[in-house]
Amino acid sequence: MKKIVIVFVLLLTFQNVSAQLFSKEKIANNPDNIDKKPLSWGYFLGFNSYDFKFNYNEDLKDILVDDSFGFHLGLVGDMRINDYLNLRLEPGVFFTTRNLRYDESYFEGMEFNDSDLLREVKSTYIHVPLLLKASTKRINNFKPFIVGGISAALNLSSNEDNPDDNSAGQFRMIKNTYFYEIGFGVDFYLPYFKFSPSIRGVFAINDEIVRDKDPNSPWTSNVAKMQTRGVFINFTFQ
Repeated sequence: MKKIVIVFVLLLTFQNVSAQLFSKEKIANNPDNIDKKPLSWGYFLGFNSYDFKFNYNEDLKDILVDDSFGFHLGLVGDMRINDYLNLRLEPGVFFTTRNLRYDESYFEGMEFNDSDLLREVKSTYIHVPLLLKASTKRINNFKPFIVGGISAALNLSSNEDNPDDNSAGQFRMIKNTYFYEIGFGVDFYLPYFKFSPSIRGVFAINDEIVRDKDPNSPWTSNVAKMQTRGVFINFTFQ
């Protein structure tokens, strides 16, 4: 499902770019009033798909993460550096749920039930990236760009301070996570505003798991490192 949505966005973007390239219409929308401003503002909304990357202490079966989609929204602050570079701050609120599925081999020699094999991880992130946007020269009414940078996120649903752990059904993560991000998109200049669909990959830098009190916990003892990674599909309006 995640791949289908990403392919759909790519096809939609390609269709719009092709129309701009090969259309005989050359009327320029918003020729100066957006890109020439030293500071500009906007907002974004979109969909996200978060995953986890696991490193293990022992060679057991992988912990599986179900594919799921969340949504997000936020604000854009854009500072113009020159015709091709912009510095952007994009604070937003991101909502997602990840289901972790453990193999029975993690519980070898222990009593367990089906609910022990599943952990639901709900996350609400206050996500604040600082990004550098590099654009090509504007062609008719569109301009492709790439974007990259670093970000920090506060997980409001982390359970880091919860005294209960997985033995009581509570999967815990740290509150603060740091990422690097990279993506691409296209600016479309419409008569009254600029519309920018984009796709971005985000990759956590630090370990996020809070380990259980029991050093032999089947849920956390084999995890050497757990890091978020995700895909954002953004629709930005300026």
